[in-house]
Amino acid sequence: MTAIDLAALRAEGITALLLDVDNTVSPHHSTELIPEIREWIASLGPAGFRACLVSNNWHDDIHDRAAALGLPVIPKAAKPLPFGIWRAARMLGVPRSECAMVGDQIFTDILGGRLAGVRTILVEPLTPSDMGHTKVLRALETAHNGRQTPRGVTGIGRGSGG
Repeated sequence: MTAIDLAALRAEGITALLLDVDNTVSPHHSTELIPEIREWIASLGPAGFRACLVSNNWHDDIHDRAAALGLPVIPKAAKPLPFGIWRAARMLGVPRSECAMVGDQIFTDILGGRLAGVRTILVEPLTPSDMGHTKVLRALETAHNGRQTPRGVTGIGRGSGG
């Protein structure tokens, strides 16, 4: 995730990043916040970006991680449905045309972002550990992408709508 070119996004009119949590901001099944990612997130404000965590997670620890990062959070986002992503954009006061959804899963984060009409950025998962249903989705992602895996930032696109 830290390989995302913030200057390039800013030049394209992106002012807000909607960040998936599990395996994007922190390792799966962990409340650990990796120092490099914590520093990158801290750099967003000075670089002119607003940010919000958008997670399907519903456990209390999601609020603890958001507080530790100084970010608002949309828990129970139900991605790939677009409602949580729309809610995050409204919470930040940013039009969807200026938002990018950043995540590690095609069939939740990226599909959700595209259905919501925002820019999407696929990043490599932080760990190979996943829940059972996510492992099935990862197999579908591999079938969809062939043997390619994300390398920092791939799959950048824009959803329909705006």
